[in-house]
Amino acid sequence: MNTIKNILRKAGRPVAALSLVLGAATPAMLAMPATAQAQASDIDRAVAALRGITTLRANFVQTDRSGQTVSGVLTMKRPGKIRFQYQKGVPLLIVGDGKALTMIDYEVRQVQRWPIGNSPLGALLDPGKDVARFAKQLPTGDPGVISLQVRDPKHPEYGTITMIFVRNAGAPGGLQLDSWVALDSQNKRTTVRLTGQQYGMAVDDKTFQWTDPRRPVTR
Repeated sequence: MNTIKNILRKAGRPVAALSLVLGAATPAMLAMPATAQAQASDIDRAVAALRGITTLRANFVQTDRSGQTVSGVLTMKRPGKIRFQYQKGVPLLIVGDGKALTMIDYEVRQVQRWPIGNSPLGALLDPGKDVARFAKQLPTGDPGVISLQVRDPKHPEYGTITMIFVRNAGAPGGLQLDSWVALDSQNKRTTVRLTGQQYGMAVDDKTFQWTDPRRPVTR
């Protein structure tokens, strides 16, 4: 836990990604210092691990900048689909349907919707987002932990996400998504930690439907 906390206080340098297709060093990479080549390789592995997730289900704990926490179950299906089912008593639901993220507040009967690519979660969910292009690796001090920070400098309004991966032979690409920290354009920080990750299960697309509290219609 202390390792992950330390990661978030450090900054690294942007590096280029290795060629996934050839699996070998290009001439430009051969000119890189050994450390830069290793970082590029780690970025490449992390991106491949993300792309290797077909479905994922995990428990999550979400912490806001004031330290308040809520928990629930996350279900993800690539490309683009995600559901944050919060614990009993929390009248919120967040669903991504492949095109947009929707936050439903059943207590006040409000619905907010925005494109997946316009949020920090776009790095996780948007199939068209070139994660390696915008990623930089943050030093962790632990060879078993990889930290990637993703931010599009041309669109700071999309926010920043820092994803933490832990080496795990049972996860896609040998890297397990452990947690992430999202920072939106208003500098609101949200940390999500995952446990009990399961991969590759069948997930019905109906999982990503939701009931509109403004009218009795299922979407």
